[in-house]
Amino acid sequence: MATGIPKTKQKDLNTLTLRSFEKFNQVPSSTTRLEISYPGKTEESIILEKQELLFYDISSEEVSKHSTLLDNSFCLCDNFYGLHGLINSNKKATLIYMDPPYATGMDFISKELESAYKDHMDEAEYLEYLRRRLILSREVLSDDGSIYLHIGHQMVSHVKIIMDEVFGKSNFRNIITRRKCSSKNYTKKQYANINDFVLFYSKNDNYKWSQPGVTPDKEWIEKEYNKSDDRGLYKLVPIHAPGVRNGATGKEWKGMLPPPGKHWQYTPETLDELDASGMMHWSKNGNPRKKVYLTKDKKIPLTDYWQNYRDAHHQSVMITGYPTEKNLDMLKMIVSASSEPGDLVLDPFCGSGTTLHAARDLGRRWIGMDQSITAAKSTIKRMNSGMEKMGDYVTRKNKEPATGSLFENEIIKTKLLIDSHNDNLNEIIKKIRSIS
Repeated sequence: MATGIPKTKQKDLNTLTLRSFEKFNQVPSSTTRLEISYPGKTEESIILEKQELLFYDISSEEVSKHSTLLDNSFCLCDNFYGLHGLINSNKKATLIYMDPPYATGMDFISKELESAYKDHMDEAEYLEYLRRRLILSREVLSDDGSIYLHIGHQMVSHVKIIMDEVFGKSNFRNIITRRKCSSKNYTKKQYANINDFVLFYSKNDNYKWSQPGVTPDKEWIEKEYNKSDDRGLYKLVPIHAPGVRNGATGKEWKGMLPPPGKHWQYTPETLDELDASGMMHWSKNGNPRKKVYLTKDKKIPLTDYWQNYRDAHHQSVMITGYPTEKNLDMLKMIVSASSEPGDLVLDPFCGSGTTLHAARDLGRRWIGMDQSITAAKSTIKRMNSGMEKMGDYVTRKNKEPATGSLFENEIIKTKLLIDSHNDNLNEIIKKIRSIS
């Protein structure tokens, strides 16, 4: 039960609190910047030092220092160097989506039991690994661009601080909770873990944005738009808003003033026009409210809780079989919300290529990166041949063929970024050539 403080004691309490702040200097400065500290944190200037890169082009079988990554291509590489390649070529992405490892301490394998990647970094190593790639991503991002980072519960709080540091706290837009599955069996002494998170940041305040929404169902429409006339269904909304105004919106209209502490949302002249056109509803008590009619394209704006973008959860869902594969409709929504046709969409941890698939379907340019051979295999097969129904967890010999590519004549362009420390180049080239 909450207990109030008597007024006779509030003055003494306020004085004690003020003295406590003064004594310990606890009043924070307006310029305070919160940073996370850990061993091995590197200066940004070192991370951004220009890298001399080599590329092997599968199609031409040539090795070149030419660092321009082609649009609509997949690059098998450590994305630290791939991002440097984009910086060197002055390419800018309007949208970056990344789904990095989550620091789970686990190994991940595909449906065919092929190793996809190992997620074994400790906290400090993981944070610096991700921070370096976020700094490079910031340099690649266009001035009107946005970045979405998909992350699990393990490190979401740590990564939020890193992203505030790299992109600026003022450019934080949302921490989105996504329902990733229906249920979890492991609930011993804890709540079932059914959500993961998406951190949404922009480069600055002037970023591309198209509000995503969902089509309302009949129940919602009947509840919200519960009145009708010969124009259709409508709802009633107030014509005043909080705050006192001294201009026209604070003046008298039809013999009445706005309620205390409020102002009209429109000038008296506009209110007259709304009333004359039949857009005003008058209650029996003479209270005016505006009519808002239901339109055919009405959408309910999406909130920061995404409950309809679960990962594959039944046998008919089309997948590649790559572990941690994300929902295609979710990526299409993100691409639509934060880019326009013709813009470049980048996924530095592209895994099975879901982001690339969404970008291609929506008329965007795209570039994907991953250092996993299994990811390369999944992405190239997906983009060139399509996906297959999930079916049983174990892949059977007599399975249905993959669905056809949406762009039958478009074969994904592949470049292999060569690191000077790569001792298995010939072996990797053979594997890539066998699937491309």
